[in-house]
Amino acid sequence: MEYMSRRVEKFPGGCFAAALLLLSLAAAFPDLARAATLGEIKARGVFRWGADAEGGAPYVFPDPKDPDKLIGFEVDLAAALAAKWGVRAEMVQNNWDGLIPALGRGSYDFIMNGLEITPEHLKQVAMSRPYYIYSQQIVTAKDRNDIKAQEDLKGKKVGVLSASMSHRLLEKMGGVTVVAYAGNSEPCRDLKNGRLDASLMDFPIALYYAKPFPELKFSGEPFAFGYYGIGVPKKDEALLKEINLALDALLAEGKLKAIYKKWGMWEESMGPKMKRYGKEDSTVAEAPGSNLPWGKYLLLLLKSALVTVELSVISMVLAAGLGLALALARLFGAAPLRWLSTAYVEVVRGTPLLIQLYILYYGLPNVGIKLSAFIAAILGLGMNYAAYEAENYRAGIQAIPRGQMEAALSLGMTRLQAVRHVVLPQAMRIVIPPISNDFIALFKDSSLVSVITMVELTKMYGMLANSTYNYMGLGLLTAAIYFGLSYPASLAARHLEKKLAYDHR
Repeated sequence: MEYMSRRVEKFPGGCFAAALLLLSLAAAFPDLARAATLGEIKARGVFRWGADAEGGAPYVFPDPKDPDKLIGFEVDLAAALAAKWGVRAEMVQNNWDGLIPALGRGSYDFIMNGLEITPEHLKQVAMSRPYYIYSQQIVTAKDRNDIKAQEDLKGKKVGVLSASMSHRLLEKMGGVTVVAYAGNSEPCRDLKNGRLDASLMDFPIALYYAKPFPELKFSGEPFAFGYYGIGVPKKDEALLKEINLALDALLAEGKLKAIYKKWGMWEESMGPKMKRYGKEDSTVAEAPGSNLPWGKYLLLLLKSALVTVELSVISMVLAAGLGLALALARLFGAAPLRWLSTAYVEVVRGTPLLIQLYILYYGLPNVGIKLSAFIAAILGLGMNYAAYEAENYRAGIQAIPRGQMEAALSLGMTRLQAVRHVVLPQAMRIVIPPISNDFIALFKDSSLVSVITMVELTKMYGMLANSTYNYMGLGLLTAAIYFGLSYPASLAARHLEKKLAYDHR
């Protein structure tokens, strides 16, 4: 990291400012990107469509029998479009809630991944005629009978896919504790483990992710029908027209029906509804960013910042204490303790924090241990950073001359007393800088706990940005809050370092 910092400092100031300006413009004005025309697509022989394979079945997902191959009804639809145009289809992986911003950057030609035709999406992209009609489905535990309609969700804790129609529907309704997830399988796992009262999801998602669980059931009838459409950059009417013509032809030829029947998703009422669909089915709302309630957004970000501070402080206390114990066990413990502490440090440092969080939150319930998201987050961060703090302590202790220990023992101290009163106080002066750096890094790494449903500062930013598409303004505001949290910690670390220094000149 220090090497990278030095490289950035040497980067010409004018070039850096220009690059930053271009990035800012790209983030603030996604309409600057232009979609390829059909002629350009045919010339290159391939069209690129954005989707998230992690979102899973039945849209786009790896074939269980051949993980290198993608399958799903949208893979089949992409192949049908490619056949119409005489080209090859290529899926470009992107996080679902970032599909629209990436389209604005020109990462692919269009989006096709269960993107709902809604006023919110029509603010940002132009959308094709529908290629599928979906509905919302409530999913609950098998033995639960008090939730059968949308109104029954009030006062309940409900899981949804982040930035989806389900998410927006519940936020608009209000009175619901909404838990947003990055994928489709996680809400079903938490519902199965009793962490949620219900989950609301698109019917195709419920069909493939909730129905296989015998502990879960569909509650009530589907409602809130809507449409999936293909998204292209706004003002690129030429490509949009070609996509609509191709979809019309696939519908008339019965190929859409064949694809959906293959995946068990066809209802006879869908055909007439898609044929009747017109511009009157969706209206374009006011452009985002014109009257954003910045005061309310700032309040939400500050509340989530308190969660970040709480997580970081408690996790760092755990990391510092456990790290010291590991270092002492490795340096002064019996052989079994040395082996165990060494193994802990190597295993934890050699595996990603994200995987450790998944194991703590989603894996442990399989063996009967159910942790809350807050406890799992603290344990994950604390135990992960403990491995790094153990190495900091070990380096500090080994930096103290051996003669210090020998002199203490010669004065009649026990080994424990010598470590406690002579070695550790001197070692602490050495390890304060790296530990304080780790504490500041922990502030930022705490954003990873959003994968286990914790709504901390970064997660709140993502939720607000996905609903308003104001990534630039909210991003700068969030970055300023992070800086306001970490800079005082840096100043406090410098003060403590000077106070503990040998030379006070």
